[in-house]
Amino acid sequence: QVQLVESGGGLVQAGGSLRLSCVASGRAVSSHVMGWFRQAPGKEREFVAGLSRYTDVTYSSESVKGRFTISRDNAKNTVYLQMNSLKPEDTAVYYCASRIGAIPPLQPHEYDTWGQGTQVTVSS
Repeated sequence: QVQLVESGGGLVQAGGSLRLSCVASGRAVSSHVMGWFRQAPGKEREFVAGLSRYTDVTYSSESVKGRFTISRDNAKNTVYLQMNSLKPEDTAVYYCASRIGAIPPLQPHEYDTWGQGTQVTVSS
């Protein structure tokens, strides 16, 4: 059974930083596409960042480019989302997701496994 467990969310002031973690079990993060999504109240779930299978090629949405970085630690089977220069509009529940494949797609329905989410709140 594949499981993804996120942690690291919390309340932070604008301009601050947080690092989210996603620990995978039953699936190797190195050999699967990994992605981070977020969903704010009343809005659709949106792609934030993705990591290609096997390589260190990353993809980020325009809204977080230059501020957020996705990475993985294969030994810990964990994917991270380093979030810097946080803004109030980054407030959302952040989800880790995974799928079989090579390139991270942007649409949530393309992913077959999801974590439970972790709340990130950025105060102004």
